[in-house]
Amino acid sequence: MSGLEKALFNLKFTAKQLNRQAAKAGKDETAEKSKLEKAMKAGHNDIARIYAQNAIRKQNEKLNLLRLASRIDAVSSRVQTAVTMRQVTGSMANVVRGMDSAMKAMDLEKVSAVMDKFEEQFENLDVATEYYENASSSATAVGTPQEDVDRLMAQAADKAGVELGEDLQAAPQAKIKTGPTEQEEDGLNERLRALRN
Repeated sequence: MSGLEKALFNLKFTAKQLNRQAAKAGKDETAEKSKLEKAMKAGHNDIARIYAQNAIRKQNEKLNLLRLASRIDAVSSRVQTAVTMRQVTGSMANVVRGMDSAMKAMDLEKVSAVMDKFEEQFENLDVATEYYENASSSATAVGTPQEDVDRLMAQAADKAGVELGEDLQAAPQAKIKTGPTEQEEDGLNERLRALRN
Protein backbone atom coordinates (compact mmCIF):
# COMPACT_ATOMS: atom_id res chain seq x y z
CA MET A 1 0.00 0.00 0.00
CA SER A 2 1.53 3.33 -1.07
CA GLY A 3 1.60 6.47 1.07
CA LEU A 4 -1.21 7.98 -1.01
CA GLU A 5 -3.42 4.91 -0.52
CA LYS A 6 -2.71 4.91 3.24
CA ALA A 7 -3.68 8.58 3.42
CA LEU A 8 -6.90 7.79 1.52
CA PHE A 9 -7.73 4.95 3.94
CA ASN A 10 -7.13 7.19 6.98
CA LEU A 11 -9.25 10.00 5.54
CA LYS A 12 -12.17 7.66 4.83
CA PHE A 13 -11.87 6.08 8.29
CA THR A 14 -11.82 9.52 9.98
CA ALA A 15 -14.85 10.73 7.99
CA LYS A 16 -16.76 7.58 9.01
CA GLN A 17 -15.90 8.14 12.70
CA LEU A 18 -16.99 11.78 12.54
CA ASN A 19 -20.31 10.79 10.95
CA ARG A 20 -20.85 8.22 13.75
CA GLN A 21 -20.13 10.86 16.41
CA ALA A 22 -22.49 13.30 14.67
CA ALA A 23 -25.25 10.64 14.70
CA LYS A 24 -24.62 10.07 18.44
CA ALA A 25 -24.81 13.84 19.09
CA GLY A 26 -28.11 13.89 17.19
CA LYS A 27 -29.52 11.14 19.43
CA ASP A 28 -28.33 13.02 22.54
CA GLU A 29 -30.00 16.18 21.22
CA THR A 30 -33.31 14.31 20.79
CA ALA A 31 -33.00 12.88 24.34
CA GLU A 32 -32.33 16.35 25.80
CA LYS A 33 -35.37 17.77 23.97
CA SER A 34 -37.50 14.95 25.37
CA LYS A 35 -36.27 15.75 28.91
CA LEU A 36 -36.95 19.45 28.24
CA GLU A 37 -40.59 18.73 27.37
CA LYS A 38 -41.08 16.57 30.48
CA ALA A 39 -39.54 19.23 32.77
CA MET A 40 -41.75 21.94 31.25
CA LYS A 41 -44.88 19.79 31.70
CA ALA A 42 -43.87 19.25 35.35
CA GLY A 43 -43.43 23.03 35.79
CA HIS A 44 -39.65 22.85 36.46
CA ASN A 45 -38.59 25.79 34.24
CA ASP A 46 -35.03 26.08 35.64
CA ILE A 47 -34.33 22.42 34.92
CA ALA A 48 -36.03 22.79 31.52
CA ARG A 49 -33.61 25.66 30.69
CA ILE A 50 -30.60 23.38 31.42
CA TYR A 51 -32.03 20.66 29.13
CA ALA A 52 -32.61 23.31 26.43
CA GLN A 53 -28.96 24.47 26.71
CA ASN A 54 -27.80 20.83 26.49
CA ALA A 55 -29.97 20.24 23.40
CA ILE A 56 -28.58 23.37 21.67
CA ARG A 57 -25.02 22.36 22.54
CA LYS A 58 -25.56 18.83 21.14
CA GLN A 59 -27.17 20.31 18.00
CA ASN A 60 -24.11 22.57 17.44
CA GLU A 61 -21.79 19.64 18.13
CA LYS A 62 -23.64 17.53 15.54
CA LEU A 63 -23.45 20.33 12.91
CA ASN A 64 -19.72 20.93 13.54
CA LEU A 65 -18.97 17.20 13.26
CA LEU A 66 -20.95 16.93 10.02
CA ARG A 67 -19.15 19.97 8.55
CA LEU A 68 -15.77 18.49 9.45
CA ALA A 69 -16.74 15.07 8.05
CA SER A 70 -17.87 16.78 4.84
CA ARG A 71 -14.52 18.62 4.47
CA ILE A 72 -12.57 15.41 5.07
CA ASP A 73 -14.79 13.60 2.57
CA ALA A 74 -14.01 16.29 -0.04
CA VAL A 75 -10.25 15.85 0.55
CA SER A 76 -10.74 12.06 0.40
CA SER A 77 -12.40 12.42 -3.03
CA ARG A 78 -9.44 14.41 -4.35
CA VAL A 79 -6.97 11.84 -3.04
CA GLN A 80 -9.11 9.05 -4.58
CA THR A 81 -8.92 10.84 -7.95
CA ALA A 82 -5.10 11.08 -7.61
CA VAL A 83 -4.84 7.33 -6.79
CA THR A 84 -7.11 6.43 -9.74
CA MET A 85 -5.17 8.66 -12.14
CA ARG A 86 -1.89 7.02 -11.06
CA GLN A 87 -3.38 3.56 -11.67
CA VAL A 88 -4.80 4.59 -15.06
CA THR A 89 -1.47 6.11 -16.09
CA GLY A 90 0.28 2.81 -15.26
CA SER A 91 -2.29 0.80 -17.21
CA MET A 92 -2.06 3.13 -20.23
CA ALA A 93 1.73 2.77 -20.25
CA ASN A 94 1.33 -1.04 -20.40
CA VAL A 95 -1.25 -0.75 -23.21
CA VAL A 96 1.03 1.54 -25.26
CA ARG A 97 3.97 -0.87 -24.83
CA GLY A 98 1.72 -3.77 -25.87
CA MET A 99 0.48 -1.89 -28.94
CA ASP A 100 4.06 -1.04 -29.98
CA SER A 101 5.12 -4.69 -29.89
CA ALA A 102 1.93 -5.75 -31.72
CA MET A 103 2.54 -3.19 -34.49
CA LYS A 104 6.14 -4.39 -34.89
CA ALA A 105 5.01 -8.02 -35.15
CA MET A 106 2.17 -7.21 -37.57
CA ASP A 107 2.93 -7.81 -41.27
CA LEU A 108 0.53 -5.53 -43.17
CA GLU A 109 0.94 -7.49 -46.42
CA LYS A 110 -0.10 -10.72 -44.66
CA VAL A 111 -3.10 -9.00 -43.07
CA SER A 112 -4.16 -7.64 -46.49
CA ALA A 113 -3.78 -11.10 -48.12
CA VAL A 114 -5.86 -12.75 -45.38
CA MET A 115 -8.63 -10.14 -45.77
CA ASP A 116 -8.67 -10.60 -49.58
CA LYS A 117 -8.96 -14.38 -49.13
CA PHE A 118 -11.79 -13.87 -46.65
CA GLU A 119 -13.70 -11.69 -49.14
CA GLU A 120 -13.24 -14.30 -51.87
CA GLN A 121 -14.49 -17.12 -49.63
CA PHE A 122 -17.46 -14.99 -48.57
CA GLU A 123 -18.48 -14.47 -52.22
CA ASN A 124 -18.08 -18.21 -52.94
CA LEU A 125 -20.24 -19.04 -49.93
CA ASP A 126 -22.87 -16.58 -51.17
CA VAL A 127 -23.04 -18.36 -54.57
CA ALA A 128 -23.28 -21.81 -52.96
CA THR A 129 -25.99 -20.64 -50.56
CA GLU A 130 -28.04 -19.16 -53.43
CA TYR A 131 -27.79 -22.46 -55.34
CA TYR A 132 -28.92 -24.54 -52.37
CA GLU A 133 -31.78 -22.13 -51.57
CA ASN A 134 -33.11 -22.40 -55.13
CA ALA A 135 -32.79 -26.19 -55.08
CA SER A 136 -34.51 -26.32 -51.68
CA SER A 137 -37.43 -24.11 -52.75
CA SER A 138 -37.93 -26.28 -55.83
CA ALA A 139 -38.00 -29.45 -53.71
CA THR A 140 -40.44 -27.88 -51.26
CA ALA A 141 -42.78 -26.81 -54.06
CA VAL A 142 -42.81 -30.35 -55.44
CA GLY A 143 -43.19 -31.86 -51.94
CA THR A 144 -46.36 -29.92 -50.97
CA PRO A 145 -48.88 -29.82 -53.83
CA GLN A 146 -51.75 -27.32 -53.45
CA GLU A 147 -54.42 -30.08 -53.67
CA ASP A 148 -52.96 -31.85 -50.62
CA VAL A 149 -52.90 -28.58 -48.67
CA ASP A 150 -56.56 -27.86 -49.61
CA ARG A 151 -57.62 -31.43 -48.72
CA LEU A 152 -55.92 -31.25 -45.29
CA MET A 153 -57.53 -27.85 -44.59
CA ALA A 154 -60.94 -29.24 -45.55
CA GLN A 155 -60.46 -32.24 -43.20
CA ALA A 156 -59.44 -29.92 -40.37
CA ALA A 157 -62.47 -27.71 -41.08
CA ASP A 158 -64.84 -30.72 -40.97
CA LYS A 159 -63.32 -31.87 -37.69
CA ALA A 160 -63.65 -28.38 -36.18
CA GLY A 161 -67.18 -27.95 -37.58
CA VAL A 162 -66.19 -24.91 -39.63
CA GLU A 163 -67.41 -24.17 -43.14
CA LEU A 164 -64.31 -23.60 -45.16
CA GLY A 165 -65.39 -24.55 -48.67
CA GLU A 166 -66.43 -21.06 -49.79
CA ASP A 167 -63.29 -19.49 -48.29
CA LEU A 168 -61.09 -21.95 -50.16
CA GLN A 169 -62.86 -21.27 -53.45
CA ALA A 170 -62.80 -17.51 -52.89
CA ALA A 171 -59.12 -17.45 -51.94
CA PRO A 172 -56.83 -16.78 -54.89
CA GLN A 173 -54.73 -19.73 -55.88
CA ALA A 174 -51.19 -19.18 -54.63
CA LYS A 175 -48.59 -19.16 -57.33
CA ILE A 176 -46.17 -21.96 -56.67
CA LYS A 177 -42.59 -21.29 -57.57
CA THR A 178 -41.36 -24.36 -59.37
CA GLY A 179 -37.71 -23.50 -58.85
CA PRO A 180 -35.17 -21.77 -61.05
CA THR A 181 -35.55 -21.76 -64.83
CA GLU A 182 -33.32 -24.00 -66.86
CA GLN A 183 -31.13 -21.03 -67.84
CA GLU A 184 -30.76 -19.88 -64.19
CA GLU A 185 -29.93 -23.42 -63.09
CA ASP A 186 -27.25 -23.77 -65.78
CA GLY A 187 -25.67 -20.48 -64.64
CA LEU A 188 -25.68 -21.58 -60.99
CA ASN A 189 -24.25 -25.01 -61.85
CA GLU A 190 -21.48 -23.36 -63.82
CA ARG A 191 -20.58 -21.04 -60.90
CA LEU A 192 -20.65 -23.99 -58.48
CA ARG A 193 -18.32 -26.03 -60.74
CA ALA A 194 -15.92 -23.07 -60.89
CA LEU A 195 -15.91 -22.94 -57.06
CA ARG A 196 -15.10 -26.63 -56.72
CA ASN A 197 -12.13 -26.33 -59.13
